[in-house]
Amino acid sequence: MKIVRRDLVPDGPGSVKMVPVDSDDLWYVYNLIAPGDSVMAVTVRKVLREAAAGGRDAERVKLKLEIKVEEIADYDTLGSVLRIRGKNILENEHVKIGAFHTLELELHRPFVLRKDVWDSLALDVLHQASDPAASADLAVILMQEGLAHVLLVGKRAGHSNLDFDNALNKFFDNVLQAFLKHVDFSVVRCAVIASPGFTKDQFHRHLLLEAERRQLRPIIENKSRIVLVHTTSGYKHSLREVLDAPNVMNMIKDTKAAQEVRALKDFFNMLSNDSARACYGPKHVEVAHERLAIQTLLLTDGLFRNSNTAERKRYVDLVKSVKDSGGTVHIFSSLHVSGEQLASLTGIAAILRFPLPDLEDLEM
Repeated sequence: MKIVRRDLVPDGPGSVKMVPVDSDDLWYVYNLIAPGDSVMAVTVRKVLREAAAGGRDAERVKLKLEIKVEEIADYDTLGSVLRIRGKNILENEHVKIGAFHTLELELHRPFVLRKDVWDSLALDVLHQASDPAASADLAVILMQEGLAHVLLVGKRAGHSNLDFDNALNKFFDNVLQAFLKHVDFSVVRCAVIASPGFTKDQFHRHLLLEAERRQLRPIIENKSRIVLVHTTSGYKHSLREVLDAPNVMNMIKDTKAAQEVRALKDFFNMLSNDSARACYGPKHVEVAHERLAIQTLLLTDGLFRNSNTAERKRYVDLVKSVKDSGGTVHIFSSLHVSGEQLASLTGIAAILRFPLPDLEDLEM
């Protein structure tokens, strides 16, 4: 992310002008923008003009609009477009103040984000977005014949889908192009090729042969970091099987992705074997924190996209307070399979330092 201008007060108001330069950046923008913020950008709109013969012609004109965000209308990870919807608050001749409008934020197009409060979570996301080292720890190609998902796991968790009915070599060529586009071995610790059957082995051979033939140095120099894993399918839910593979976890054991996977696994183990030292749901977690019992706090990023600013502040304050008391905090992407698991349990959970058996008597 290119930060053009930054004019803000921590825990106060301000604005940042930025330019997304790759698809990862739009994921950060998705996590930065919340209802109640305002976004200013140049957009293109069709307007009607009087024609010489007395009719009316449609003309495309550039407009500068600023909208008060009400919702994220759509996040297109494949097309690298983020659509936000809200009311226009910047007067111009074509769009009235108060009119609803959808802005499209795209790569290489600058925009200005204004917030009434740049809290610690927003500042952390902004720092990650502008840090060149902030990227994925693990790249995974989940595939079966004719279908491939290219996923990046770590500080972000997005994916690209490839779905082809063409001959196998053509399919493998397309997957190879996606591999070259998305996998950067300067930051990725491990690249996994996973599938049921022999598709992974066939693609691995294709990858190495093409790397030698075309002298693709990143692949040739890092082939020892490419791991094959058997999964039951080529669909996204099989990412859990990849993250459970010992050879994968050994290669990424000190990364953020691995720490999150371990934390979630530890929580479910604790919930099964010593339930008095695990809790979930906002009420139970907050009571546990009041008693200084939280060792590890787990939350989904969806909790921070709440349209209720007081609710967002509630969770931001909880994260800060748990860290201040010596606890560890993991924030899971709702686009990641681990985040989906946590979301099924209200999106917030905790591993406790000591048992609190009476929590079970509290209403959720």
